[in-house]
Parts: sequence; C-alpha cells; structure tokens
Amino acid sequence: MAESAHAGTEGPVYESSGNPTGRLAMWWFLASEIVIFGGLVFTYLLFLWRYPEWTEEAAHTLANAGALNTAVLLTSSYFVVLAHDAAHNGRFQKAAALLAMTVAGGFVFLGVKAFEYSHEIHAGFVPSRSVFWSFYYTMTGLHALHVIGGMVAMTIVALAVRKGQNPQRVEYVGIYWHFVDVVWIFLFPLLYLAS
Repeated sequence: MAESAHAGTEGPVYESSGNPTGRLAMWWFLASEIVIFGGLVFTYLLFLWRYPEWTEEAAHTLANAGALNTAVLLTSSYFVVLAHDAAHNGRFQKAAALLAMTVAGGFVFLGVKAFEYSHEIHAGFVPSRSVFWSFYYTMTGLHALHVIGGMVAMTIVALAVRKGQNPQRVEYVGIYWHFVDVVWIFLFPLLYLAS
C-alpha cells in the first residue's frame, strides 16, 4: 500500500497511516471551512432565537428557486460520484466529462442565484433592510464563492485527468463539492423556509 514519494511522480503520496496526503489536506481544509460556516449558522440561530419576528422576511425569498438550486447541487454531486468511479477505474475521458457536467451544474446554480439576487434587490430586499437580509446575502454569497472555487478546481482537475494525470484528485475535488452541497442543505431551510 505504501507508494514511493519521489519528486515528479503522478501517483498520490501516502502518509504513514496509509492515507493519501491530499485527502488529509482536504479534510483539514474543510475543517477550517466548517468553522467559518458553522460560526455564521450559529450566530444566525442565536439571532433567530432572540428575535424570531425578523425571520418573517424569509417569506420574501424565492423558495422555489432555492429548491431548484438544491436539486441542481444534489444532481451535480451525483456526477462527481460517477466521475470518481470512472477515474478509479481508469476511464479518464469519462471522468473528465462528468466533472464538466458538474461544473455545468455549478453554472446553473450561479445563474439561478443571480436571478434571485436581481429579483430580491429590485424588490428592495437589500442587506441594509434587516438583519435577516444581511445574513441571507452574507451566507449565500459566501456559499456562491465556494461554488465558484469548486468549479475552478474541478476544471483544473478535469483537464489533468483527461490526460490520465493525477486521477486521485477527482476524489479530493469531490469531497470539496460534497461539502459545498452539505452547506447548502443547511442554508436552504434556514434562509428560505425560516418563516
């Protein structure tokens, strides 16, 4: 199970426990991200507990658009699972195509989010309107930035894996994408269904 860690190798480098170092690095990175999103969600819940009336503003979110985005992210996560399986089995072209489909899902998500923001801003629901809208834009905006980051990483990995390079990175980018999905699964009911 132990692989040599020579410079210039294409395979994963393993730590003494037998786990690839890239996987461990991804989990450490996600732990820091959990602190960021966890802090925001915890603060939001404290405000919700103290001032339950301000969540009435959630009735003005576009819950159908939020539900659509939930379906888009879950579907894109399925493509990542298929991409990981394809890369693991040496089907690199298929893995790259599935990662491209995941990136396309990210574009759909961002397009729906842009539509939501445009609609809400034109209706006067801006961050300065209330604490709810401040939380809404902060949390969904931060999440959207993470979606963009995932799309960039996935594109880089897809281009490499298409050539058969570093196929283990499909797993790492997949772990990240699943994290982005899990965050959204928390944000959707908290922000769209809070009322």
